[in-house]
Formats: sequence, C-alpha cells, structure tokens
Amino acid sequence: MPKQIPCLWFDGQAEEAATLYTSVFPNSRIGAITRYGPDMPPPMEEGDVLTVDFTLDGQEYTALNGGPQFPFNEAVSFQIMCADQEEADRYWDRLTDGGEESMCGWLKDRFGVSWQVIPVELMTLLHDPDPARAQRATQAMLQMRRIDLAEIRRAADTVDA
Repeated sequence: MPKQIPCLWFDGQAEEAATLYTSVFPNSRIGAITRYGPDMPPPMEEGDVLTVDFTLDGQEYTALNGGPQFPFNEAVSFQIMCADQEEADRYWDRLTDGGEESMCGWLKDRFGVSWQVIPVELMTLLHDPDPARAQRATQAMLQMRRIDLAEIRRAADTVDA
C-alpha cells in the first residue's frame, strides 16, 4: 500500500502548529519548510510559509497554510493511544493549553485540530467480556471530558444491589 501522509490545512499557522506538535510528541522533528514564491495566489505573501513537513514519533505529516476556507472540525481527529493515566494527562494538558475540552477524551487544540486522548486500558474496559461491566465503564466514560481511568474502573466494578 502506498505511504499515507496526512495534510493539515491551516490559516497561516502551519509552522506554529508543527512546532507545538513536535514539542509534545517524543521522537518528533520538523523537516522541510517551503515558502510562497513571487506571484503566487493569496492568501499569503512571498516568503510566507506554504508547507511544513514534520514527523510525530515516526508518522509523517504536512501542514499547509491554505487560508481560511476549510477550518478543522471533529469529522477528523487523531487518536493518541497512551500507556497509562499519567501519559494521557500529559498529552491532555499540553494539547488543551489554549484549546478546549470536549467529551469522552476528545479535545480541540488551539488550532482547532481534534484529538482523542485515550489510555489503552480504557479500550480493555469498554470491551470487557462481561457486557454489564463494559456497559458500566461506557456509561462512566460518557460523563467525562478528560478520561479518568480510576473512576471508570470503579464504575465498571460497581454492581447495583
């Protein structure tokens, strides 16, 4: 299968976004930066950043300064599968700085990009072989913004009398 590289469309913030993301994710770097040349169409001017290639822990991305026509929305999000609560909290805190929290582990960063910060244990709880336990875990998660594994475990293990 051909390599797939997500391209994220920004309104003049491509380099700023790539800089943030490479500071948040380990083993990350900014690669090539291309600039608008002379006589290129708006919205940018000659010398402004056109694209930024960057890598987040081995996954390549391109950030494009394309203008305001296509803002981000929740129809596309990036899942961050975290080893534990501590790692999830680190990503949550960094990515919500200047952004906004949503529900069930979803957030928008300050550029409007949607992320899902998911401790891998959450998936185990939601797919528990005991359907009642899985349902209790799911119901607890649906009440949360930031995922709280301890609370979801408690809910999963609480059987109504």
